Amino acid sequence: MLTRDFTATTFIVQNAATLLLWHRKLQMWLPPGGHIDANELPHEAAIREVWEETGLHIALHSEPRTLGSVVVLPQPHCILLEPIGPDHEHIDLIYFGRVIGGTLNPSIRESDGVRWLTHAELDDPAIAEDIRVLGRAAITKYQLEIRN
Repeated sequence: MLTRDFTATTFIVQNAATLLLWHRKLQMWLPPGGHIDANELPHEAAIREVWEETGLHIALHSEPRTLGSVVVLPQPHCILLEPIGPDHEHIDLIYFGRVIGGTLNPSIRESDGVRWLTHAELDDPAIAEDIRVLGRAAITKYQLEIRN
């Protein structure tokens, strides 16, 4: 029987680079992210996961706003359907964010290393294609905002 979990992942941008962590369990370079807890909003999970895994405080590219009496939640850049195992998938909400505080202090429980990668450094074939493409998109989005 197929099961699915909702997750939130954030590509953090600072100084025209994005942060990737060497995931201890999966043995690959990934941005911070994880499962959305029960009763947690997706953007709150994205911010929480970044703080837990990196020690950094971030602002997401999209902020919540009101539309009459309802709240429009921050929009993810995209939503991925990721195969995790033969009968399990993640529905991963992908956010872009920027550092607004904190000190980089990666969780040793989650990762064995960190790298800030520029647009060019994301060419590394050791990084999965979706991570390379989305990392570049996050960097580009923030570079365009700085120019405008």
